[in-house]
Amino acid sequence: MSGVSVTKDAQDAAPAADDLVVLSNVNKHFGALHVLQDIDLSIARGEVVVVIGPSGSGKSTLCRTINRLETIDSGTITVDGKELPSEGRELARLRADVGMVFQSFNLFAHKTVLQNVMLGQLKVRKTDSAAALEKAKSLLDRVGVGSQADKYPAQLSGGQQQRVAIARALAMDPKVMLFDEPTSALDPEMINEVLEVMQQLAREGMTMVVVTHEMGFARSAANRVVFMADGKIVEEAAPEQFFSNPRSDRAKDFLSKILHH
Repeated sequence: MSGVSVTKDAQDAAPAADDLVVLSNVNKHFGALHVLQDIDLSIARGEVVVVIGPSGSGKSTLCRTINRLETIDSGTITVDGKELPSEGRELARLRADVGMVFQSFNLFAHKTVLQNVMLGQLKVRKTDSAAALEKAKSLLDRVGVGSQADKYPAQLSGGQQQRVAIARALAMDPKVMLFDEPTSALDPEMINEVLEVMQQLAREGMTMVVVTHEMGFARSAANRVVFMADGKIVEEAAPEQFFSNPRSDRAKDFLSKILHH
């Protein structure tokens, strides 16, 4: 056992060379509510980390702090060795490196699917329009909605819109992708088409942080499951270990409620 604790301490002392996202002693309050409590979490390049836990445990807030959609009260967050800037151009640049897919698709309603996927490339990455067009088309094909390119978001199903949102995030060549409950607003038959795309990204080595209630995805795609409750990381483990043998009572209780219904 002592060998394990030594490596754990060594890990805590210095971020590993391949850590892409590092949260260190992060705290966040909403008024009197302490939603993130002393969060330490490192995500390695190419790792898929799935964050699960009961509602109100701080999962989405955690996800949203990584691209500074939520500010933090204390602690540090670094992406690829750089601390998150608070505002301005630097922040816009960082956000381009951190792709985000939300529960609601957040597509621009007045732009076509193709324009939605081109926009960030043109405005933020300053890609020339021919290259942006080419890339947008190939990404829409990749997520399985190439034939919908000229439609507007309202003409698509929820599952198709979410796949467009994934393509839009990928168009920026992000270093890490954040997914905040990407399937929770979808009808059951559409969930799998979105999870399929996410599974494929995971297989291709995309670094991903996924907040989800989809335990099947957590089991099959995650390298690591992070279980949160009451604003704290209670437990983290490989999926097979977590699902078959959770260590904490909170995790056992959570799993017994969701896996037997």
